[in-house]
Amino acid sequence: MAPTPAQFAPWPAWVPADLVAYLQDSGVQQLYVHQERVAKLARQGTHVVVATGTSSGKSLGYLLPPLAELAADPQACALYLTPTKALGSDQLRNILELTRQVPSLNGIAAAPYDGDTPTEARAGIRDNARFIFSNPDMIHASMLANHSRWGRFFRHLKFVIIDECHAYRGMFGAHVALVIRRLRRLAAHYGSDPTFILASATATAPGAHASNLIGSEVAEVTEDGAPTGARTVMLWEPGFIEGLSGENGAPVRRSATSEAAGIMATAIAEGARTLTFVRSRRGAESVALRAAEELALLGRPDFSRRVASYRAGYLAEDRRRLERMLDDGTLLGVATTNALELGIDVGGLDAVVTAGFPGTVASFWQQAGRAGRRGQGSLVVFVARDEPMDTYLVHHPDALLRRPIEQIVFDPTNPYILRGHIYCAAVEKPLSPADVSAWGAEQVVEELTSLGLLRRRPRGWFAADLPDAPITPDTAHDQVNLRGGSGHEVMIVESTTGRLLGTIDTERAPAQVHPGAVYVHQGETYVIESLDLDEYLALAEPKAPEYSTYARSTTDIRIISNPGDSELINPSPGLWVANVDVEVTTQVVGYVAKLADGTILDSVALNMPAQQLTTRAVAYTIDPLALSAMGIAAGDIPGSLHAAEHAAIGMLPLLATCDRWDIGGVSTAEHPDTGLPTVFVYDGHPGGAGFADHGFHRFAEWIEATFLAVTSCPCESGCPSCVQSPKCGNGNNPLDKSGAIKLLSALDTMMKSTTTDQP
Repeated sequence: MAPTPAQFAPWPAWVPADLVAYLQDSGVQQLYVHQERVAKLARQGTHVVVATGTSSGKSLGYLLPPLAELAADPQACALYLTPTKALGSDQLRNILELTRQVPSLNGIAAAPYDGDTPTEARAGIRDNARFIFSNPDMIHASMLANHSRWGRFFRHLKFVIIDECHAYRGMFGAHVALVIRRLRRLAAHYGSDPTFILASATATAPGAHASNLIGSEVAEVTEDGAPTGARTVMLWEPGFIEGLSGENGAPVRRSATSEAAGIMATAIAEGARTLTFVRSRRGAESVALRAAEELALLGRPDFSRRVASYRAGYLAEDRRRLERMLDDGTLLGVATTNALELGIDVGGLDAVVTAGFPGTVASFWQQAGRAGRRGQGSLVVFVARDEPMDTYLVHHPDALLRRPIEQIVFDPTNPYILRGHIYCAAVEKPLSPADVSAWGAEQVVEELTSLGLLRRRPRGWFAADLPDAPITPDTAHDQVNLRGGSGHEVMIVESTTGRLLGTIDTERAPAQVHPGAVYVHQGETYVIESLDLDEYLALAEPKAPEYSTYARSTTDIRIISNPGDSELINPSPGLWVANVDVEVTTQVVGYVAKLADGTILDSVALNMPAQQLTTRAVAYTIDPLALSAMGIAAGDIPGSLHAAEHAAIGMLPLLATCDRWDIGGVSTAEHPDTGLPTVFVYDGHPGGAGFADHGFHRFAEWIEATFLAVTSCPCESGCPSCVQSPKCGNGNNPLDKSGAIKLLSALDTMMKSTTTDQP
């Protein structure tokens, strides 16, 4: 990729002169065009989102309007929201430095307000701070729940900055969108109408995403005026390990983390300062260690001592120290989780290695943008894991390098999410008919009213306080978990000491902390002794087994609504594609223990309670005669459908901002509700997160990519790179890769030949 020059714009006249002078002395002589554009729009009171490359200086553009306003009006207030504490701390430090160095900003009282803020400091922040740095969780649980104490702040709130807004997707995005609607409603109650400024990584339709997030039209700024150096992108697929086979005899590739460690060591030895992204905390530690060992073997023990790992779980002072050492060149290489993906300021890097597709194309470019941010040339290496998505991208690089960024998907009208927020909003202030209409909550309000949880009065709907009700005004905010899940957490406790290791949602507990499960916490390994779902307690014994565990489960799915006209397409005789509401019943029935090389040590039976999930699914149904015409015999139908289902689940993240762990699937040779062979792919969240709906609307693209992914894999009968799934509850049986190729090829042809217009 060729370098691009900078495009500059003049300083706006309304920016304080001493602030301009300070920034120019710091090396910022002029603004980039995107900085000036977003600052101008926000200054005019227009909600705006800036979506430009990593390290393009977005923060200066979104900070200028609130800083100018806070300098001019001694009562004005601003709010900064971030999805991660590290990013918020980084920006707060920058603002505190400005308030010390720039006289016109001396009166701005900036302060953090999050879960780490000491209780004794909170009252002073509420009463005096004018620029607050927080997160959506704290806004929901504290600021909105106790809004009467925040009257001063709400009354004078002029700007709300939402940084890294592309992080708000799926269930989390829907929750945050409703928190923002409640925030705007209370701000209006106190007499303010703040302007929203959002920042995002490069994304498809950032204005539409931002509009969905805040509930109002948002202008978008996407022209990037920052300079970029030449960038080389290399795609690397690890080879197979000779003589080693995994589940059902499938070939096993060398791991992406070990390959990434070797590439990282080679780059550092050649003088390139390198950042390597991995998917887990444990992986970050092992990659750093292995890269250091490789450097010693390459005859550079001096370099090996300048490699470290970075991840969540470290103390804040340790993270800050590592960031400084990486930025000033003390460290030559760092292996990290996505904790360094967001806008934390580290620079001067020459190479980025990404061990495994990070989940979205947007995240890949966010990580890639960490290198070359000071105008120098850079190298980006994508190392594929043994998964369908990674295999597809290695063999179809245009899908990674030239395809538009996937659309950010979330649904703030999901009734399962709306219920809790509507009740919280009624607790905060009676709901008006305009509120209910604006949020599309008529059905939810009617339901809560019929249950007695809301009461209709002339002034609107009030939250009722019923004895023995599942939710009350006092518990409303505590029962809404923005990060998803049921709201009930199982405590994971070390059995020998009673120490709390962590928590997990009750919905995920049977599959992840069942008796015998290997549980990893901050690099330490435990084995779960017992799980009591009634007491919300899992006991873990410290152990260091050489194996990992994977749950086995059974899944049944039932269609609970007939698709409407816009939710059913018949692109070809014998094929129907539908978007439906379903009820999924899952039960963990056992687990397998595997060595790191894929060898299965043992299979253990369990009898965990069944769990039910009502959600959304995309389903396709095929006439057996059509399958026969494709060359799929009756006995091969189950394995063909199952393999195609696995591959499709692995490829949906290419189109929607989801992870394969956000979705599930079921395939059957004769489903009782359709009477025909049917494949379902469903959202793994109550009510659906919008992923299955998106898959339905882009079914043709999805199937084409899935077909190409399976045919690209050189294995003979199926492996983790194409049709095997690491989360299959049936142990990847039965699977028929050749049948899946026939099925996917026919589906691709059918979808391309149809003249049906998909919505």
